[in-house]
Amino acid sequence: MLTKFETKSNRVKGLSFHSKRPWILASLHSGVIQLWDYRMGTLIDRFDEHDGPVRGVHFHKSQPLFVSGGDDYKIKVWNYKLHRCLFTLLGHLDYIRTVQFHHEYPWIVSASDDQTIRIWNWQSRTCISVLTGHNHYVMCASFHPKEDLVVSASLDQTVRVWDIGALRKKTVSPADDILRLSQMNTDLFGGVEAVVKYVLEGHDRGVNWAAFHPTLPLIVSGADDRQVKLWRMNDTKAWEVDTLRGHMNNVSCVMFHAKQDIIVSNSEDKSIRVWDVTKRTGIQTFRREHDRFWILAAHPEMNLLAAGHDSGMIVFKLERERPAFSVSGDTMFYAKDRFLRFFEFSNQRDVQVIPIRRPGSTSLNQGPRTLSYSPTENAVLVCSDVDGGSYELYIIPKDSFGRGDVAQEAKRGVGGSAVFVARNRFAVLDKGSNQVLVKNLKNEIVKKSPLPIATDAIFYAGTGNLLCRAEDRVVVFDLQQRMVLGELQTPFVKYIVWSNDMETVALLSKHTIVIASKKLVHQCTLHETIRVKSGAWDENGVFIYTTLNHIKYCIPNGDSGIIRTLDVPIYITKVSGNTIFCLDRDGKNKAIVIDATEYIFKLSLMRKRYDHVMSMIRSSQLVGDAMIAYLQQKGFPEVALHFVKDERTRFNLALESGNIQIAVASAKEIDDKDHWYRLGVEALRQGNVGIVEYAYQRTKNFERLSFLYLITGNMEKLSKMLKIAEVKNDVMGQFHNALYLGDVCERVKILENAGHLPLAYITASVHGLQDVAERLAAELGDDLPSLPEGKVPSLLMPPAPISCGGDWPLLRVMRGIFEGGLESTGRGAAANEEEEEGGEGDWCEDLDMADVENIENGDIVTVLEDAEVPEENDEEGGWELEDLELPEDSTPKASVNVRSSVFVAPTTGMPVSQIWIQRSSLAAEHAAAGNFDTAMRLLNRQLGIRNFTPLRPMFLDLHAGSHTYLRAFSSAPVISVAVERGWTESSSPNVRGPPALVFNFSQLEEKLKAGYKATTAGKFTEALRLFLSILHTIPVIVVESRREVDEVKELIIIVKEYVLGLKMELKRREIKDDPVRQQELAAYFTHCNLQTPHLRLALLNAMTVCYKAKNLSTAANFARRLLETNPAIENQAKTARQVLQAAERNMTDTAQLNYDFRNPFVVCGATYVPIYRGQKDVSCPYCSSRFVPSQDGQMCNVCELSVVGADASGLLCSPCQVR
Repeated sequence: MLTKFETKSNRVKGLSFHSKRPWILASLHSGVIQLWDYRMGTLIDRFDEHDGPVRGVHFHKSQPLFVSGGDDYKIKVWNYKLHRCLFTLLGHLDYIRTVQFHHEYPWIVSASDDQTIRIWNWQSRTCISVLTGHNHYVMCASFHPKEDLVVSASLDQTVRVWDIGALRKKTVSPADDILRLSQMNTDLFGGVEAVVKYVLEGHDRGVNWAAFHPTLPLIVSGADDRQVKLWRMNDTKAWEVDTLRGHMNNVSCVMFHAKQDIIVSNSEDKSIRVWDVTKRTGIQTFRREHDRFWILAAHPEMNLLAAGHDSGMIVFKLERERPAFSVSGDTMFYAKDRFLRFFEFSNQRDVQVIPIRRPGSTSLNQGPRTLSYSPTENAVLVCSDVDGGSYELYIIPKDSFGRGDVAQEAKRGVGGSAVFVARNRFAVLDKGSNQVLVKNLKNEIVKKSPLPIATDAIFYAGTGNLLCRAEDRVVVFDLQQRMVLGELQTPFVKYIVWSNDMETVALLSKHTIVIASKKLVHQCTLHETIRVKSGAWDENGVFIYTTLNHIKYCIPNGDSGIIRTLDVPIYITKVSGNTIFCLDRDGKNKAIVIDATEYIFKLSLMRKRYDHVMSMIRSSQLVGDAMIAYLQQKGFPEVALHFVKDERTRFNLALESGNIQIAVASAKEIDDKDHWYRLGVEALRQGNVGIVEYAYQRTKNFERLSFLYLITGNMEKLSKMLKIAEVKNDVMGQFHNALYLGDVCERVKILENAGHLPLAYITASVHGLQDVAERLAAELGDDLPSLPEGKVPSLLMPPAPISCGGDWPLLRVMRGIFEGGLESTGRGAAANEEEEEGGEGDWCEDLDMADVENIENGDIVTVLEDAEVPEENDEEGGWELEDLELPEDSTPKASVNVRSSVFVAPTTGMPVSQIWIQRSSLAAEHAAAGNFDTAMRLLNRQLGIRNFTPLRPMFLDLHAGSHTYLRAFSSAPVISVAVERGWTESSSPNVRGPPALVFNFSQLEEKLKAGYKATTAGKFTEALRLFLSILHTIPVIVVESRREVDEVKELIIIVKEYVLGLKMELKRREIKDDPVRQQELAAYFTHCNLQTPHLRLALLNAMTVCYKAKNLSTAANFARRLLETNPAIENQAKTARQVLQAAERNMTDTAQLNYDFRNPFVVCGATYVPIYRGQKDVSCPYCSSRFVPSQDGQMCNVCELSVVGADASGLLCSPCQVR
């Protein structure tokens, strides 16, 4: 059983499939009727008007109607489009068990516990016949699919067949009058409309169900005696043919399968059983744990069944319907009706090749599941689920094509799946031992190969390679080298499809498609809500696939879409051009012609084949919001522009693509303030002053205009703005314009007119206008404001702009690829020249920055070339002022290259910092690029570093040191320039070197020498600081050669020993009251790997400490070790000899130390206790200091960076380690 859909609900008593849509009705014991979409798995609607259980429900074949009957004695007819009950048929006096529409007439048959069957006309809404005769509850009644018969089953232990021919004659109005007369007599005096044709007796208990065979004169019935009986009938009589025994409880429903010779029954014994009609034996049984089955339904057209039980229902298939096929070049082998067939795509020749054995099947699902074909040997492997998985190998004789009747003995074997892996070798999966057996064409094992993962199926993956499938992943396995070539985590893969060049593979799961390379490098994943059925690659590298109800496409970047809808599922075998070859569920070959325009268009865009895109835009009907949204989303607003007629959308797209000219035209059409404002903002961003001015004029935005004239240095127009403000009586505007102009007299005049006399006086006197100042002083009299003493006033004048008047210079760029061909208006010969100029090739490569033509490209007086804009807009219309001589308000020309019609911005390059990190795994280079986050992640992965506080200044120095900064001029931002390592005059300008780094290895060597010096001088704190600083710098060091890498690693070990020793010595000096611990720490210091002069000092120190504490034996050991180093300083040797002499007289220790110099040990970096050889320890992944196991997961006390015991890949400090 292949379960397709399952619901959880109250007990299901009635079921009905819709004939066309993927819908099923379920009527529940709770009184609710549910309408489900079994393909999507969603509840579409629920109808809740019956009072009590609803036992029967049925869809009409063609009308949007269904009928239901319940325990409230009501039959209701519903319209599912209107979501309501149309009417109720009343007449039954007890529970209604089943209801059914007639396939042709407007009739409903109903069976009831009132021991009658009624036939109703749903158009006239009347009962047209009552069939009486049963003497117990009637459990079911149904029409014959073709003849005028009704079959019913009752608890009176009989099945009755009724002839309703008379009823049909009465319904179809008679043609001649004599017949009509007899009809009237029947109506007046009562006539028999339905008669019992046969009464079938044989069951020992009440019969629950009876059903006709769709084509043969057979009836099947199921009863409380736990038996299923088969009956045959002819024109005169009916008789029992056989009894099928096996159910353990009452049989609740039974039916014939529409397409196969089988009977399906279900029962209160919680099982569904499948029986062979010809052999009359049980084939298969499906059980549920806790749910009794009550009802069965079959789809009128598809191979689907449904069963209702105590806690819901299931929709299922008995067998897979996918034909097994194998495509090789232009040919295909496929299995159909026990034959192997051959199909040629080019001429659509379809021939039978050989019969393939189908065993005397005792169960379903025994047909071929997969085929594998070897074209050179003309051999076919057929795999099926017989015996838990087996294969058959056929060698096809050349002459058997077209005859197809000669049976040949196949070579057989058992195995999960079998595929050809070479010309004359095939691989068979042995699931039990999880290995692959490679066999030759004689079916002999040549080689065995264990598999790397628990495999449940194998697929072909190129010669000698297998694709192995596990529950959650697939791997490509090389059988020769026995190694995994690639691995990918996926949902459970059902089918795989290789592209023609075997470079790409599509992995098909139930609801997912994963596309990957031949080494299983993931490319994209698609999720479908509806089950994925099949797929094939077309020659452009587009994957065409089918779901249950669509043909869809997926282009390599993961974009997908629908090509067309399907009525029934198909299995794609090959895609050639715009033809899809496929097999349907009956194994018939079909060719479907599709419209590939949409995905070819998207593919051309993705691959930057702009010539194709151009021709498709010109010729095809690619329109619609979806296409425009797609183009916008993919960054092609200038293409979308050519599809759009709506001015507002055109305006938005034009702004997005920087096409000012079209934006101006659209803004004029729309003519509202917001659009002019946005146009002004975009034009200002492009430095197109003319358009900015035009936009501000259209919206009468005087303040912005004044400021624009100020920053472009257009004093003449600024003074006109002053006059406008004066006429409009806008005092603040006047003052601002006067301020921008630096016109002091005007400012004084404005202040005076506005009544601000003190301000006017100060302005005049500060700027040296003495006569005006005196006149104002006389007016002010005693209110004269005082000027501050000793301050030198400065003239308040706006700075002059660096370049006056024109637009910003723009890069000269070749025309956009979509321009020339799409301009709607012809522009004569010049236009032709333009087109030739622009049609060279991909736009990104044709930047010509050599000669930026120095044009004043935004002159206000020029008019747009296109006759879109009136030649001149006199200012009277724009400003509504009459007595001012203002600039002519004509539309300026958008700034573009002289010969180009549209400016197309060049693509921005990749920032250097991004180039640096793209190929680098070195943390230092990521930090230099400013990408601290990834630098930290790398260090964490490589060295287990978690404490980044000591590295913060290093990171900042690296970043600052890899860039230099240039100031162009005061009003421009500072320009940052990347500094590259190893740059020379001869370096190529297009190739980026790695970043220059401020830290290098020689600096560390200097620091090491300084550290040694400080140690010798006894400046331990200073020495510790230097050594720690080396440890903190090494993670961000980069060296060139392997030799230097080894030196860096060596340096870590040297420095780590000193840091540990110095930390112990400093700790010893802090302890005042614990002489034993002091001696131990002094002793451990002598076991650090130090330079000989430092070791002598440490030994001398330890000897002195122990001698003073009367531990003479231990002191003597240090004295001996000191003398072994041959100290050059006589004083040291002398002291050591004296200690030895004193100790030999009394070789004792007053205190017991945790120190055994005979047993080799290392010192724990955190607790400072010895870890003797053989004891467990953990280490720091960076500095390799050792620690007792309790320190696992703590911060390393030595380097103060890494976590003890962390997993790390190791120090990476040179590009040569990566290559």
